[in-house]
Amino acid sequence: MADSELRITEIFRSLQGEGRSVGLPTVFVRLTGCPLRCDYCDTAYAFKGGSLLPLTAILERVRDFDTRHVVVTGGEPLAQPNCVPLLDALLEQGHEVSLETSGALDIEPVDTRVSRVMDLKTPASGEQARNRLANLDLLTPHDQLKFVICDRNDYDWAKQMLEKHVLRGRCELLFSPAFGQIDGAELAEWILDDGLPVRFQLQLHKVLWGDEPGR
Repeated sequence: MADSELRITEIFRSLQGEGRSVGLPTVFVRLTGCPLRCDYCDTAYAFKGGSLLPLTAILERVRDFDTRHVVVTGGEPLAQPNCVPLLDALLEQGHEVSLETSGALDIEPVDTRVSRVMDLKTPASGEQARNRLANLDLLTPHDQLKFVICDRNDYDWAKQMLEKHVLRGRCELLFSPAFGQIDGAELAEWILDDGLPVRFQLQLHKVLWGDEPGR
């Protein structure tokens, strides 16, 4: 039935490249479509196209990988109404589930057993105005909040957001250098100089495979 379908760009297994479970074998379910157009986006191929798949078929393909960790990503997964039923079904199958979301849409309907990996869009992303700041109050220690840093202005803005919204200790905080836009070592030095309580991260999958889709 149409109401049990999702538009899928790809389903694949790789190593988790970011966040709390970095390095672990993980199945990625990439949903098609996104209402944002971030300047540093590396998955523009997921903006359109894809294939409509029934929820049961998606679950079967995930099950075939026999892998505990599953990430639902995009695009922007929450732009599809059936994303939440997919997340619920994956939990019921016993998976450790993460959702990668832009932070522009309401995360409240997402089961709190899901680790909500949410972006807070920086000025250089071009989409700062799309941040749904009400989501910050919904974050728990099980969730992860990511800042993709493009330049010093982004970094200073991110520091201000940590203080303004009292984010220290609320959830795991991730600072990532925008691939190809800022030197990772420079960002690391800023974090160390300021003693920020954040996790610096590189995108492991890009270190290993570059921009190859589906890795």
